[in-house]
Amino acid sequence: MKIALIYDMIYPYTIGGAEVRNYTLAKKLIKIGNEVHIYGVKLWKGPNTIKRDGIFIHGVCRYTQKYNFKGNRSILEPIKFSYYVFKSLIREKFDIIDCSAFPYFPAFSCKLYSKIKKVPLVITWHEVWRDYWYEYLGWKGVFGVIIEKLVSKLTKNIVSVSNKTKNNLINIGVNKKNISVVNNWVDIKEIKSIENSKEKSDIIYAGRLMKHKNIDVLIKSVHLTKKEFKNIKAVIIGNGPEKMKLKALTSRLGLEKNIKFMDFMLKEKVYSFMKSSKLFVIPSVLEGFGIIVIEANACGLPVITVKHKRNASADLIKDYDNGFVCKLSEQNIAEKIIILLKNNKLMKEMSKNSIKRAKNYDIKSTVTKLQGIYQQYSGN
Repeated sequence: MKIALIYDMIYPYTIGGAEVRNYTLAKKLIKIGNEVHIYGVKLWKGPNTIKRDGIFIHGVCRYTQKYNFKGNRSILEPIKFSYYVFKSLIREKFDIIDCSAFPYFPAFSCKLYSKIKKVPLVITWHEVWRDYWYEYLGWKGVFGVIIEKLVSKLTKNIVSVSNKTKNNLINIGVNKKNISVVNNWVDIKEIKSIENSKEKSDIIYAGRLMKHKNIDVLIKSVHLTKKEFKNIKAVIIGNGPEKMKLKALTSRLGLEKNIKFMDFMLKEKVYSFMKSSKLFVIPSVLEGFGIIVIEANACGLPVITVKHKRNASADLIKDYDNGFVCKLSEQNIAEKIIILLKNNKLMKEMSKNSIKRAKNYDIKSTVTKLQGIYQQYSGN
């Protein structure tokens, strides 16, 4: 099959769950005999189309500014991308095209391409924002709600990365018969092959530094934990609009020797740092699945996350098994960190359980499932 994956951000030029998912999916699909093209924003020097790991990668335009001054995603940039991705796509004929739902506008271009070329369109939903749009944009959030619902009507070929996202799609009017749940995955074999970093830490976080990730709560929990463990070490890996504020908070709390900030890096290096840490903390309230949680578990780390109606990663964690699900408060998170750091036997037991649970999400079986869905939709 000749397959196109559409998302404006492309790994390894940016690091994020959707980007890593598309890239690892493309590599595995190629291994089982498919031709795969990824279309996104050009984030590299040189030709607009390059070949990497057997994948045809197309940079259709450049973004001037991904985020606006408030730290929110720019609206105009994805509209621009939508125009240029259609211009690029229309030159090719694919067997199937898979577009990530967010940032929404490219889905309309893909629908037009699908109609003209008579090619099945799959839309993959990583999360559904619904009322979160009002928190994100204020009264203007109504437009986000409307566009999100319109995108949900563009095709009957819908892939959801979790049952929570599936239920949210049903709540905005999608027929459950049109939704296939294919959980995100992790490459267990690859993670096993990664060597531990020489730089050790007690706590690690990796991901975008966005407001809804609540990394300020993590920093405050480290401050509380420091009362029990004076030399506690935490590593925060990632970039984003909140980074300067978070560094300022770290300085204000006198944690410069306890918390180290690191920029985005290739996933292999992230795995290396995770394997040299003791536990992973993600206080995010907005996760459509939480692939980083499975990756952390696969590295042997119990995960502390928070209970929230929009946080699907909490569904991946069982208390005292592969982590803890707690309230969004620095006190509650600090309490769970201390429980683990004080009890080495419990930590080792939960580490083993974490690795065991991660095996349920190994890449081989999930990609095979998705390949079958593509074949069903395309008739190949």
